[in-house]
Amino acid sequence: MQILDTRDEGFSHKFAEILGRGQMDITQVSASVQKLLNEIKNEGEVAVLRHIATFDMWQPSDFESVRIDSKDCQKAYEALDKELKNSLHIAYERIFDFHSKQKEKTWIHTESNGSMLGQRVTPVQRAGLYIPGGKAAYPSSLLMNAIPAIVAGVEEIIVCTPTPQNQPNELLLATLHLCGISEAYKVGGASAIGLMAYGTRNLPKVDVITGPGNIYVATAKKMVFGDVNVDMIAGPSEIGIIAQSGANAEYIAWDLLSQAEHDELASSILISDDRELINQAIAHIERIIPTLSRKDIANTSIQKRSVFIHTQSLDESIELMNKIAPEHLEVLTPNAFSLLPRIKNAGAIFLGEYASEPIGDYLAGPNHTLPTGGSARFFSPLGVEHFMKKSSIIYFSKEAMCELGQSCATLAHTEGLEAHKMAVLSRLKNLSQGV
Repeated sequence: MQILDTRDEGFSHKFAEILGRGQMDITQVSASVQKLLNEIKNEGEVAVLRHIATFDMWQPSDFESVRIDSKDCQKAYEALDKELKNSLHIAYERIFDFHSKQKEKTWIHTESNGSMLGQRVTPVQRAGLYIPGGKAAYPSSLLMNAIPAIVAGVEEIIVCTPTPQNQPNELLLATLHLCGISEAYKVGGASAIGLMAYGTRNLPKVDVITGPGNIYVATAKKMVFGDVNVDMIAGPSEIGIIAQSGANAEYIAWDLLSQAEHDELASSILISDDRELINQAIAHIERIIPTLSRKDIANTSIQKRSVFIHTQSLDESIELMNKIAPEHLEVLTPNAFSLLPRIKNAGAIFLGEYASEPIGDYLAGPNHTLPTGGSARFFSPLGVEHFMKKSSIIYFSKEAMCELGQSCATLAHTEGLEAHKMAVLSRLKNLSQGV
């Protein structure tokens, strides 16, 4: 484990390395990802079938066999354990309620001269959701991606998810039924991104692609951006915790491990001005890891990607965490809410010892698809707005043209755009002549 002290010589250099964690080495995979995307663009479904055979170790007979049968989804839903079904519904309702508050409305403002200016807000027609399914299946990611699209009013939602050896996850199938999604495909990785971005003769391209994934998925999303919109280029999961004396060290350990068990590349970061609290948290981590079913993954993450930073004050802890800009940030301090105005960069902020990060992963309500690698400085969580688009509305009355036309023509003339100027002046001329 990496334990740092802000007083140590060389701390600045080591901290700079932490800040560089978001610089995924896309160059190592870009050539292979571009090759896959080109194959799908040029060969369509033939390439998709070949990729599935190569990467997911089963051979579809045709493209229709790649599609997930809605009847299988319904059966999986009906077979759910009662408690699990109830939990899924609670999560669905809470996530839906939260995202319903995000939806923007069309508006129009009328000025005194009779002009009308506004903004029309409409959903995209077709959205593609990527749901990981390699090392684990994530029905929660389906809820977090599908519900904002549903709230936005997207008419056509498609899902792509890998199914190694053609074995779909039953809980994911059940969640597809719960969300009312009837168009889903057993395709993963960069191939899925290419399929949704470019489409095939049987599958029209989408307008926006959302959802997390590995570096191949992230690289593919970056490459298709412009052909379609994407939510963000997200890397491995991460958690940052600011803690002070009095915080529960065992809670801290569990929450750090909740990210470490995701992926060997996940980052778990604890910053505290209490060195003894750091030592206690590490002791709990060492005790807990051997008990985890994903202990090898968690141990690799903790040993290679975690960092524990001892600071000299709470102010220093906050300053460092704002620079890190973590995906998830827990604030375990007395009067945690009072620190909220000082938190500048984080994908999601968890306040107090009972706001455990996994609560946000599953059913608090806010989205768990969050910016990683420091991109919380400029990216926002996935939300309804990612599935919406805006159009400006402009209506000019005669009075408005008479009042503002000459100023517009002057600006156009200054930029040397004669047709722009005359398009306005011709109207002013006719208005002055009563035409």
